[in-house]
Amino acid sequence: MEIEFYKYQGTGNDFVMLDNRDGIYNQITLEQIQFLCDRKFGIGADGLIKIDRSNDLDFGMDYYNSDGSKSFCGNGARCSLAFFNYLNSSNNGEFEFEAIDGFHKGSVRELVALDMSDVSSIEKEGNNYILNTGSPHYVSFVTSVLDLDVDQLGKVIRYSEPFNEKGINVNFSEEKGANTLYVRTYERGVEAETLSCGTGVTAAALAYFLKKDYIGKCVTDIQTLGGNLIVEAFHKGNGEFTAIQLIGPAKFVFKGKINV
Repeated sequence: MEIEFYKYQGTGNDFVMLDNRDGIYNQITLEQIQFLCDRKFGIGADGLIKIDRSNDLDFGMDYYNSDGSKSFCGNGARCSLAFFNYLNSSNNGEFEFEAIDGFHKGSVRELVALDMSDVSSIEKEGNNYILNTGSPHYVSFVTSVLDLDVDQLGKVIRYSEPFNEKGINVNFSEEKGANTLYVRTYERGVEAETLSCGTGVTAAALAYFLKKDYIGKCVTDIQTLGGNLIVEAFHKGNGEFTAIQLIGPAKFVFKGKINV
């Protein structure tokens, strides 16, 4: 099968994008997804995204991690918005779509802004926080985040009890100034550190707002290995957040064709 693909990246989190609005890639297999995401034998990416036709919304986002497992991906969703804007720019950059975790809105301007799902609770364990921002996340506040061996430390937590069966993404966050964080993430499904993780930086931001006892509208700048993001949210209190937005760049890299 010949596949026409597009490559996008959001702060270094990179994705193989397929236009599947006509259903031509409905039968793509797990092994083919793993091959396409392989950095030595395939195209190379942290994940693969199919843009599907939707009867009620602008499109459907079908996301796969590089190992073929499914989840929600914040940077992948922002890249999906940018890709769909390229495919169909008739909505003035305002789109609604369905993902594995439900309904989302987003806008494509100089930066791409994504409305995230509400978060109703955050579990606190000492200096660590556990929450779900579309995917499950563990957030640990640390010092000297750039000196950490994230692959090793993240793997230990990801495969520890009680997370080892379903897995969890592991984020190490350091406060770099007022409302500024540096976040590094070990991603399940990739099973390594990625240059950026959208749901991860969102989780780190919300945990930070809770840690600081911020109430009402909250904004923080996030630095990652792959670039900078912004997270906005409204904290009602007790770890309940609404109006969550993930904002940052989403860029086209290249397109091509490949036989699988």
